Amino acid sequence: MHEVSIAQGMLDFAIDYCEKNGHKSIELIKVKIGRAAGVVPDSLQFAFEALKTGTIAEKAVLTIDEIPVSGICNSCGKNFTVDEKFVIVCPLCGSMSFKVETGRELNIVEMEVD
Repeated sequence: MHEVSIAQGMLDFAIDYCEKNGHKSIELIKVKIGRAAGVVPDSLQFAFEALKTGTIAEKAVLTIDEIPVSGICNSCGKNFTVDEKFVIVCPLCGSMSFKVETGRELNIVEMEVD
């Protein structure tokens, strides 16, 4: 379960930021995770809850915003968005020539600190 190492990395980053900037607690960490990033949101949430105990993030809430996979087809020129985690062909024309634009993200986008 690599979500444990991802949660630990997020906590390390947030705690380090707070220590360097004189903040004493973390209230919220908001992340954006693409559906094709290979992260299971429930597992990440579980790992975060377990790892935050005894840290300045002990009362922090982790919010996860899932980003769908989207792209643009090189053949038909149209943009597409799918609910699946992976795209093999353009869902509009069937071409295998496309560029994935979203869906691979794994970013902390917001933190609330005190």
